[in-house]
Amino acid sequence: MAALAAILAVTSQAWCGDLPQVRKSGVLRHLGIPYANFVTGAGDGMDVELMRLFAKHLGVRYEYVKTDWGTVVQDLVGKKVQAKGDEVTILEDTPVKGDLIANGFTVLPWRQKVVLFSNPTFPSQIWLVARVDAKVKPIKPTGNIDRDIARTKMLMKNREVLALKKTCLDPELYNLDATGAKVTCYNGSLNELAPAVIAGEAQMTILDVPDALVALDKWPGKIKILGPVSHKQEMAVAFPKSSPQLRDAFNSFLKQAQRDGSYARIVKQYYPSASAFFPEFFKGK
Repeated sequence: MAALAAILAVTSQAWCGDLPQVRKSGVLRHLGIPYANFVTGAGDGMDVELMRLFAKHLGVRYEYVKTDWGTVVQDLVGKKVQAKGDEVTILEDTPVKGDLIANGFTVLPWRQKVVLFSNPTFPSQIWLVARVDAKVKPIKPTGNIDRDIARTKMLMKNREVLALKKTCLDPELYNLDATGAKVTCYNGSLNELAPAVIAGEAQMTILDVPDALVALDKWPGKIKILGPVSHKQEMAVAFPKSSPQLRDAFNSFLKQAQRDGSYARIVKQYYPSASAFFPEFFKGK
């Protein structure tokens, strides 16, 4: 892992800049993917608001750079990467298009090998979701997360379950093949998984918490949460390995935003029910 980090640091230095270079260029390039309420695609979203404030904090211009799940990491680090489970392979050079990734980007083991993550910006978890009229009942929480995950996965057996490759909903991350589920890797976007289940394209889907919260609000009475598929996770802003000063500057900015209330205001605007599901995470923030 140390060798991998060294390769990424050296190869990306020629392409992307740390804090002094960003300030010299006068622009902060925000790599984002329209997803849930982090990046809505309409010029706003929780992470868009945070990055605008961060750019203002640095005294530079904000610029949004649209990308997609298949290329977002390479657009940041300047190397094509191939992930399989928790492992990652570094391939050929690619153009660097941004200074950071912020769109509800989940901290995953393979991603930690190729990028620097900031302090957590949002809590998450993977849930199993079905149509509200599906003939399957949500599990009863036992107080033991591993037991709850096992019981939730039992509900998948012989049922169609949607997932999405190269995202936090990649079925390999949660060993879904071992559940006996009929796993289908969806060809659309993360935002389309919930409506696909509502439309009857599959019996179930896995969703992360932010997307599930948006779906529950957007389609009330149409879906239900069956149980957890993962332990609690965290989302954060990703930076190149060669940009520790920029990452540290964001961490300082985030602490300030949490102290002055601007972070809480943005969260409440885009995820009003988040604190009810994760009170411990948002306590004092």
